[in-house]
Amino acid sequence: MNTDAEDLRQFVHGASLDAKARARLEEAVPEEFFTVPGGLTAPDRHALTYERLRRAGLAAPPAGELLADPPALCALLERAAVADPPLFHLMLLHYTLALGPILRFGAGQDGARRARESLESMASFGTLLMTEVGRSNSHLSPRTVARHDPATGGFVLSTPDSRAAKFPTNTAHPDLPKTAAVYATLVHGGEERGVFVFAVPLRGPGGAVPPGVRIVPAPETTGLQVDYAAVLLEDVRVPYEAWLRDGASIGADGAFHDPAGSAAARLTRSMGIAPPVWRAVISASAAITRASAEMLLAHSAGRATLGRLAPRRPLTDYRNQQEAVLGAIASAYALTAVAAHVTTPGPAAGGAAEGAAAEGGPSTAWAPWSAVDRDLALLKAAATVQAQETVSACRVHSGAPGFAAVERLNAYRGLTHAYQNAGGDNELILYDTARAMADLDRYVPPEPGLGPPDDGDLDSPRVWLFLARDAERRMRDRLAGRVEAALRGGEDAFTAWNGNLALAARTATACADRVILEILAAADGAGPRALGPVLRLHALDRLERRAAGLLNEGVVPPGFLDEVWAARRRTCDELAPRAAELAAAFELPAPVTAPAAFLV
Repeated sequence: MNTDAEDLRQFVHGASLDAKARARLEEAVPEEFFTVPGGLTAPDRHALTYERLRRAGLAAPPAGELLADPPALCALLERAAVADPPLFHLMLLHYTLALGPILRFGAGQDGARRARESLESMASFGTLLMTEVGRSNSHLSPRTVARHDPATGGFVLSTPDSRAAKFPTNTAHPDLPKTAAVYATLVHGGEERGVFVFAVPLRGPGGAVPPGVRIVPAPETTGLQVDYAAVLLEDVRVPYEAWLRDGASIGADGAFHDPAGSAAARLTRSMGIAPPVWRAVISASAAITRASAEMLLAHSAGRATLGRLAPRRPLTDYRNQQEAVLGAIASAYALTAVAAHVTTPGPAAGGAAEGAAAEGGPSTAWAPWSAVDRDLALLKAAATVQAQETVSACRVHSGAPGFAAVERLNAYRGLTHAYQNAGGDNELILYDTARAMADLDRYVPPEPGLGPPDDGDLDSPRVWLFLARDAERRMRDRLAGRVEAALRGGEDAFTAWNGNLALAARTATACADRVILEILAAADGAGPRALGPVLRLHALDRLERRAAGLLNEGVVPPGFLDEVWAARRRTCDELAPRAAELAAAFELPAPVTAPAAFLV
């Protein structure tokens, strides 16, 4: 047995799931799910995806077990993402954003139990009603309201106008049953009590819509093919047990009680369903990056060129293609390391002060996500950007077939684009991260170093970490100084921050880079021997992309890029003979890298 190959395979797939568990997940998403028949209308395509979701849900372990076992849930969702991105999206919604709140906030409630049974049996499909179409940052203060009705003991849910419609939702298909987790502002006693979740049937058996629910299908899209629609709730009545109250209550005397203590704290608690989403998105980003890298390798290997410099020269002899192939493989391994890190029990690594994970995240201004878990939200943003860049590069370096002959790369690109906004908008996550950094809100800056170790040898993880930490610290100090000076000069908080958003985004990105490079350094030290050069290549690529910031902050001198390019050439020369071995460890199903169907 090739020990290096087995070690790499073990690194990619992890050790927490045994062969029996993996076989069950493969049965839930079999190889037939990796292809889609031609000639389907949009409704037929959606119906197929839901039928596959139903089959997967019945074959996979029970939802409660999956949600309590992040590696298992992420492995199931990874396989779905590689097979069919729309299936991944619907599965993520069903498990983490519909069943997740029911299990987390509705324990012991009869109404929650009924909704859970319907979703777990796949008698109904889960959907989420959170974002509202007419205002940005709508998560912070939904205009959709829930009012307690003393006469019935239940609640009345209403969207005041079309700008408060919930969108996007996967509710358009007219024939499929849907159960929604509806996020609404609870108004009681003339006061807003915070954002709570309600379990609401939106479509019954056969797709029938209950009174007060209005569903407006959106135009068809090819980006991420789901049955999108806007949903308006017009005095929809639900029983008291539909309120996933998380310990809150309204007594017989009308008195309101909430253990969260405040509307702001309630919002953070209600958004606490996000970490399973972020873990799954990071894991899926790693999975589709692995698939894209192997597809590019399959396209490139053995391909001859007719360039006049050297006719019949192999395509991968050209540095640009060689570095694209190996860089994609390296990105795949790097994101796999990040995914393994976030699915391991315990808080995500980062710069938060000790104990911050138990206490919640920092205060936020743009979105609620960093208040739930700043570092995990930040890694979601970084992973989706990295996956999008790599998938796009694989598509471009696959030439015309990457665009026109193989829909899979287009589908992966659509998924990575969607999750720049879905699961928490990446830019808003960066801004809230930067604000916490500037305010030292549960954030400890990296210690200043005396200088790069090992004579600045870019092959050394210690050098990567020195550069990343130094850049992060300098950017953070400069951002904090600029905002503080603006506030001292009489500017209000909006103006002070609005003038520094570009620096804020770079500062938070520097923090993400440092966290990722720390994860890679740890993986390099503890992982397979063959992993070191692969992770080094990703670190070099990351440093190249950040060269402008490193130069601007004075972290590196002019000529730095020449050093990075030379180190990358050395690393690629070392890795090129092993490209097939590195990709083989991904163990992708045959349909992923099969030739274009019309040529077979």
